[in-house]
Amino acid sequence: MAGVGPMTQDWEPVVIRKKTPNAAAKRDEKTVNAARRSGAEIESVRKHNAGTNKAASSGTSLNTKMLDDDTENLAHERVPTELKKAIMQARGEKKLTQSQLAQLINEKPQVIQEYESGKAIPNQQILIKLERALGAKLRGKK
Repeated sequence: MAGVGPMTQDWEPVVIRKKTPNAAAKRDEKTVNAARRSGAEIESVRKHNAGTNKAASSGTSLNTKMLDDDTENLAHERVPTELKKAIMQARGEKKLTQSQLAQLINEKPQVIQEYESGKAIPNQQILIKLERALGAKLRGKK
């Protein structure tokens, strides 16, 4: 014990008070009715568009209008026909299957299938790997 002398207890009273009502409690139906009975002035204000989300859902925004007006047809670039044929021809000359070629370039066989069927989105890194493995120029001018 660090203190010097006899130990004493603090017997001072502790007063716990109820909090004053916040704004939400003041608007409570019970509180409003009690104020009416006592004759106090009560102001009721109706908020414009309260409880609705009309601003977000009603009018079309500028971006929505621009999208609606846009007639441009957007699509991803696909593998051109010349590239498909060049890959198949070079793979045939090397006598490789799609799976073997995929294994050579460390890609899935599905990637080679997509390139040869024209469904793939061209990726320069994969094209470089294919050029090295097949020994043929696939990119740029022929």
